[in-house]
Amino acid sequence: MISTCREFSLESQGDSHVYDVTEQVRRIVEQEGLQEGLATVFTPGATASVTTIEFESGAVADLRRAVERLAPRREHYRHDARWGDGNGFSHVRAALLGPSLAVPVSAGQLVLGTWQQIVVIDHDNRARNRRVAVQLLGSGP
Repeated sequence: MISTCREFSLESQGDSHVYDVTEQVRRIVEQEGLQEGLATVFTPGATASVTTIEFESGAVADLRRAVERLAPRREHYRHDARWGDGNGFSHVRAALLGPSLAVPVSAGQLVLGTWQQIVVIDHDNRARNRRVAVQLLGSGP
């Protein structure tokens, strides 16, 4: 039985920038020898999210535009009034998309579609170093 958590970090630009982390997750699954189970990808914090998308410039631009429509940056947010940090929109965006994603692993491979990649989206209004945790649970060789 494999049950382990590994982390990596990425330097983020913020501003709903989208980062493809599929290869990092794939590498962790391979290094840990997970054959059958789940890889849960999680980003700690309240202003980033994890999802899947075809990581292609048009689809990424469409996603960023949709997120802006859901929680517009220029809207009034009570969080901003209380904390004065101007990132209320980023908390709402992250809450709508969620901080984690569970991906099945079968025969040692992530079960993803041909054009499906795992992405982290940093919705915050500033650059930062983001942590990404990958929790593996299942059986090995």
